Amino acid sequence: MTGSQSQATKTAVKPEFSFSAGMGAFLAQQNVSLLASSYQSGFIYGLGRNLETGGLNLHQGKFLRPMGLAMGDVGQLLLATEHHVMRFENVLQADQRINGRYDACFVPRLMHFTGRLDAHDTGVDEQGRAVFVNTRYNCLAMTSTQHSFTPIWKPSFIDRIVDEDRCHLNGMAMRDGQPAFVTAVSRSNTIDGWRDRRASGGVVIDVARDRVICEGLSMPHSPRWYQGKLWLLNAGTGDLGYVSEDGQFVPLAFCPGFLRGLSFVGDYAIVGLSRPRYGRFKGLTLDERLAAADSEPWCGIQIINLKTGECAEWFRITGGVDELYDVLALPGVTTPMMLPPDAPETVKLITFDQKTSQ
Repeated sequence: MTGSQSQATKTAVKPEFSFSAGMGAFLAQQNVSLLASSYQSGFIYGLGRNLETGGLNLHQGKFLRPMGLAMGDVGQLLLATEHHVMRFENVLQADQRINGRYDACFVPRLMHFTGRLDAHDTGVDEQGRAVFVNTRYNCLAMTSTQHSFTPIWKPSFIDRIVDEDRCHLNGMAMRDGQPAFVTAVSRSNTIDGWRDRRASGGVVIDVARDRVICEGLSMPHSPRWYQGKLWLLNAGTGDLGYVSEDGQFVPLAFCPGFLRGLSFVGDYAIVGLSRPRYGRFKGLTLDERLAAADSEPWCGIQIINLKTGECAEWFRITGGVDELYDVLALPGVTTPMMLPPDAPETVKLITFDQKTSQ
């Protein structure tokens, strides 16, 4: 595997990366590359192909607590971080490459300073506006030019917008350009109440109807609407599955880790896995299932065949990196890079709109 790392990303942590033999062929066949965020390590990983060597390419960009990733209809890329919701744009034309390798270079072009909101999932609405899960204030929010955020919705069981993570609202599924479904670890309406409901208090809420449509989940994350179904990760059990019409969670595949981050391409789901923080997440069903499978949890990505539930390909990280938060498929991109706002490469990279320069 080849890769690069900006000068701003030097760190004492030296993880090792491994992958299945068919991962490169899968990315080529699907004409896709992947992004993964790790708030624990502070990196965005861009996994693509090196067309010169025929192998994989990994680009690493250092960010301050990177979390939710989302792509808008016109190609704008959103990222939630410790203090910001950032909008990135690919500055390259179809025939352009950086370093003769990267065919997509996502550069920060708009940074909303939000303060520390513990923002989780992000989305782009039909008007191109940033929407995000404001976990610290138990609501969905938009960015504001005057304030830290503008609340746009909260669950009915939360009585007011207050600085208390009560239910651990975390995931958001967009549908037709609007926030459609969210996940929460519980219905708790007291500060930190969700921690006592991790095993079975999780819910999925229909935003428009403000109604719980699926319950009894264990730390659900990453709801996504795809191919006419609402998919999600039941992180506390290690299951990828979907919500049936009668409101039941239907597991499709067990993955050996605490699951967060879900994206799709064709008939495949891209699933993020983490090694759980047992000090905080001890006692979940995931522990029992890993023991029964004689397996250890691992950090990385699994590609799950939606028709069979089997793992088709995988990418694994060991040594120093334990947790991912989100994953995002980039259709039509071979080798991506995502530049941090304070990296020397970002400061030196100047582009302009050539259509208006004549």
